[in-house]
Formats: sequence, C-alpha cells, structure tokens
Amino acid sequence: MESKRMSQKRHTPEQIINKLRHAEVELAKGATVAQACRKIGVTDHTYYRWRAEYGGMRVDQAKRLKQLEKENSQLKKLVAE
Repeated sequence: MESKRMSQKRHTPEQIINKLRHAEVELAKGATVAQACRKIGVTDHTYYRWRAEYGGMRVDQAKRLKQLEKENSQLKKLVAE
C-alpha cells in the first residue's frame, strides 16, 4: 500500500514562491482563496502553511532559509551523538 506521503509532490522554495505569487494575482483579481488554490494546484491548508513560511520572501531568501535549516538539522544530529 502506498503511503500518503509518497503520493504528495514536493515543491522547491522557488516553485512555492512562484505559486504564492500566482495566487496573490488571482486574489487581486477577486478570486476566493479556494479558487486561487485550485488554480495553483494546492489545498487551502497548504496555501496558508506556505504563506506563513514563505510569504513576502524572495527566492534567494527562501533558498538561504532551507540551507540554514538543513545545516541546523545536521548540527543537532552531531550534538546528539
């Protein structure tokens, strides 16, 4: 049986920011959040989670954030050993 996690698509920070921008354009045109989410192919929950994490961020900032999160995770593992 395939797990739900395996069927989910992973998006890069660049893709997320681009989708958020597209959603913002749709919202500015008068679309509802649900309509904008359908256009960008994500659930409302995902949209709000992405907006909380990436809202207002530029692509280079998002890349740096992900890099720092990865380094932080590696350091935590080293300290735990």
